[in-house]
Amino acid sequence: MSTATSTLTVQKVGGRLGAVISGVRLGGDLPAETVAEIRAALLAHKVVFFRGQDHLDEEAHEAFGRLLGTPVAHPTVPSADGRYSFPIDSDYGGRANQWHTDVTFVPAYPAFSILRAVVIPPYGGNTLWANTATAYENLPEPLRALADNLRAVHSNDYDYAALRPGALPEQLARFREIFASTKFLTEHPVVRVHPETGERTLLLGNFVQRISGLTGADSRALLGLFQSHVERPENTVRWQWQVGDVAIWDNRATQHYGVDDSDDHVRKLRRVTIDGDVPIGVDGRSSALLAPESVPDPAFGIASGSSTEEPAAV
Repeated sequence: MSTATSTLTVQKVGGRLGAVISGVRLGGDLPAETVAEIRAALLAHKVVFFRGQDHLDEEAHEAFGRLLGTPVAHPTVPSADGRYSFPIDSDYGGRANQWHTDVTFVPAYPAFSILRAVVIPPYGGNTLWANTATAYENLPEPLRALADNLRAVHSNDYDYAALRPGALPEQLARFREIFASTKFLTEHPVVRVHPETGERTLLLGNFVQRISGLTGADSRALLGLFQSHVERPENTVRWQWQVGDVAIWDNRATQHYGVDDSDDHVRKLRRVTIDGDVPIGVDGRSSALLAPESVPDPAFGIASGSSTEEPAAV
């Protein structure tokens, strides 16, 4: 199935999410009408892909990002050149198998992520996305009612050693010193109402520490139950990268998973994230920062606060 809109062509690649957009050269000089069409396709398909965007460099990548919103710098890893582009490299946190939504341990986590392929291994290194809106829609009614009334605590302080048992001591030390240097706890609704589409989406993933008000055993059982619906194969799409590809996803309606199956081959991508909003649950309650109470630089919707981010795995 394909649809033509002006010079753009949108071709679905999955039944529940994913589409390839062709007929456009990405950059900061696109007309407003083209940006609106890309945004509409992104909201409808949750993740969209562009082939052959080899012309993009760091500056043009960021300039295009500004057309979708306000770029957000990586909160804990200082940029050497002051840019918003963040490296997703196989030798720098890019080897981890985990389903997650970016930076959910802060209240206003990013709305969109824009990922550009620079160096791709000869095999492996694919990325999967899951649609958290259809995951919610296809829950049995009793589970939807239960999820609507739950809240969960998200944190960047997770067991990195358990996630990567083969990590070197210096990698573990770097994680603690940089990625988890400031420990965040944020309570989100398990079901958020999307601010642009009105859809209800499941807000879960690797950064969930516990379901609020439940014991560890009960919390783990419920988290596993709901997360299993997100990860159902029919609810996902898998992308095989080529150099010059760009993927953009709605971080408020998806989870993603970077597959670590390319052995020791180099994989380099660059990501620009676009600022988001504080989620609101079905009951009208907003997400809330639990800790820390105050941190130096305002970011990601934290009053007198800041945030950090996971070792990237996309």
